[in-house]
Amino acid sequence: MAYTIESRFPRTVRRARRATSTFDALGRQAVFYAQALASLPRALLHYRRETVRLIAEISMGTGALALIGGTVVIVGFLTLFTGGTIAVQGYTSLGNIGIEALTGFFAAFINVRIAAPVISGIGLAATIGAGSTAQLGAMRVAEEIDALESMGIRPLPYLVGTRVLAGMITIVPLYALAVIASFLASRFATVVIFGQSAGVYDHYFDTFLIPTDLLWSFAQALVMAAAVMLIHTYYGFYAAGGPVGVGVAVGNAVRASLVAVVSVTLLISLAVYGTSGNFHLSG
Repeated sequence: MAYTIESRFPRTVRRARRATSTFDALGRQAVFYAQALASLPRALLHYRRETVRLIAEISMGTGALALIGGTVVIVGFLTLFTGGTIAVQGYTSLGNIGIEALTGFFAAFINVRIAAPVISGIGLAATIGAGSTAQLGAMRVAEEIDALESMGIRPLPYLVGTRVLAGMITIVPLYALAVIASFLASRFATVVIFGQSAGVYDHYFDTFLIPTDLLWSFAQALVMAAAVMLIHTYYGFYAAGGPVGVGVAVGNAVRASLVAVVSVTLLISLAVYGTSGNFHLSG
């Protein structure tokens, strides 16, 4: 009786196949991301109307959810309450050692470098990203993407490039709103709720709010938006298995994009600020 490698070492063979399939999937994603980024100029030149429509849909929502389900509202509320939480925790923690006056510094430092980018990325993944995955997945299982190809329309620039471009354009005013909301919430909680002097808060806030940090924060938001949109459009574009497969694709995309959001924050923070934080706090 002849023995094969698979019959003698079944577990090893299965593990090797899983490893190779994982590398194949990563390779397919890398190729898709490169093609999607290369399609952005074509999407901007030939599908401007579709891009504008997606910008309006992404930012304000559609239908009955236009007032409460748009990305602007969701991200605004998320960062608003995050800024308030930072003020509460900062004032309480710093007050334990008698330096609650530095709450303004705490808000300027944490909001710009960590809280606002991460919360905005999570909001993007939960709204723009999940919606794009569901839309493209429904089109895939309904064979609408194949129909576009049969009509001579390249689906990658029309469906993927426009969505990535719309997400990157929308994130600029959206992130500005998020940062402002976090700043206002932190100041309101510290000054109004805890009763700290407005002059003390503003002094430390203005002293440690570095303009270049804001610029880097916006750059981080742009990279984050591109990563989220690329991940979600990939999973939606290649969804399979009917409605259940679309739901699975949305779940996988959200999971991957959340990991990407935290990874982008970590890598850009290390690249820009290093291990020292790039600031000096002295009495």
